[in-house]
Amino acid sequence: MNKRVLAVGGLVTLPLVGLLLMSLGHDPHRVDSPLIGQKAPAFTLTPVGGGAPVSLESLRGKPVVLNFWATWCAPCFEEHPALTQAARAMAGQAHFFGVIYEDEEEQVEGFLKEQGSAYPSLLDDAGKTAIAYGVYGVPETYFVSPDGVIVEKYVGPLTPKAITALVAQASAR
Repeated sequence: MNKRVLAVGGLVTLPLVGLLLMSLGHDPHRVDSPLIGQKAPAFTLTPVGGGAPVSLESLRGKPVVLNFWATWCAPCFEEHPALTQAARAMAGQAHFFGVIYEDEEEQVEGFLKEQGSAYPSLLDDAGKTAIAYGVYGVPETYFVSPDGVIVEKYVGPLTPKAITALVAQASAR
């Protein structure tokens, strides 16, 4: 075998193996966001179906779970029961909100009637809130501390265990 080819192969392969080993144990759903540790971007959004607008500022005192989702998103459909169950179980302990991402209100209303919900979904008409939070796809969920600081960002469908742990983390800040 050609020693030069073997040496070049080793030089290419070893850094890749090193990167793989470094990422073992890292949860791919937890994303390092520049917003973690920062004040959550303010918003005032209207609930699906109407009602009084909701502002982030009015939610101080309890952790906030902001789940960006859409009806056309299969993983969002998958995580919906876990979020609904958690919102019911943590009623009075945390605020849960869905933020609609690039979807139509009629579609969302139909989805919520069929699937049920235990928390309000908010319309992000021009997508300004999603932009402020750096959302690049759904589902993405932000966990905000009672004093309004983003504690964690989770990408992908949440499990009940993850929701419980991340709400506790937001509460502890």
